[in-house]
Amino acid sequence: MRPTHPLRERGLPRLGLLLLAALVSIAFALTTGSLELPLLDWLRAIANPGADLASRVLWELRLPRAFTAFAVGGLLGLAGALMQVLLRNPLGDPYVLGVSGGAAFAVLLAMLAGLPALWLTPVAFGGALASTLLVFALARAGQSLLLTGVVVAAGWGAGISFALSTSPPIQLPGMLFWLMGDLSGAPAPRLSATALLIVLVAALPLARALNLLGRGELAAASLGVTTSRLRWQVYGLASLATGVAVSIAGSIGFVGLIAPHLVRMLAGSDHRVVLPGSVLLGGALLVFADTLARTLLAPLQLPVGVLTALLGVPIFLWLLRRTTAGGRR
Repeated sequence: MRPTHPLRERGLPRLGLLLLAALVSIAFALTTGSLELPLLDWLRAIANPGADLASRVLWELRLPRAFTAFAVGGLLGLAGALMQVLLRNPLGDPYVLGVSGGAAFAVLLAMLAGLPALWLTPVAFGGALASTLLVFALARAGQSLLLTGVVVAAGWGAGISFALSTSPPIQLPGMLFWLMGDLSGAPAPRLSATALLIVLVAALPLARALNLLGRGELAAASLGVTTSRLRWQVYGLASLATGVAVSIAGSIGFVGLIAPHLVRMLAGSDHRVVLPGSVLLGGALLVFADTLARTLLAPLQLPVGVLTALLGVPIFLWLLRRTTAGGRR
């Protein structure tokens, strides 16, 4: 008998399912909205860009927004997967740990300072990295990581409230809607897709080391992993993914919590599967959520962060209860 290979036997088929879910989410986004046409008409519009109204709606509105939502969701899912293995805790998430809050606060300050839009992504990355280092430094000093993240997030929330209270009234509505998670004014998907590709390509070679790190730092170090360097690589990649996502779509919570956890439940804990799987599932979740956000109360549009929070809060509480119960055994 030929020996089975876990990646081929379980990982790759499950990745295929996640890829199918991502494609279904994109198709759902393209065919759902105020302009409803049969699938055949949408296929005709795809083949003939700019030929009629349906084609313009597809190519100029829905397709860029769907691809941007997928890339932002993929970035958040990937950031969550990296943070969870670093913490060895399923509650790791850029939103919960205050990393998104640090990026959002930095972007608001940049807006108030009048910096051009080109600077928002680097500023968001700086804010996310500073918040990440602060949370992990305090946690390594003996504090509870989750409690530290909650306190840091609350601190960034206070800073955000101060920035909003001092902002010009004409900018305030747009800032508030962006902070709740908004893809209606997101730029073309080039920036988010490029960032997603860079972070994923940089993270995949670390998958084997991350598998060892999941057993603990001492075990990983004894097997040849330079844990300090790996930690800095994860800090940088997770912060870059979070900063780009926040600069484009605002503070969207719980995608980075839900996607990696569901991928591990579905396909196991091998990070050669978890990392791309978190990208696919995180992207699919945000595309579905954004499509519902723009259609549930049409012509009004809900902030997509509202829908992800409605889904994420009960899952977070369930994970918290499960983690706490596991710690008591």
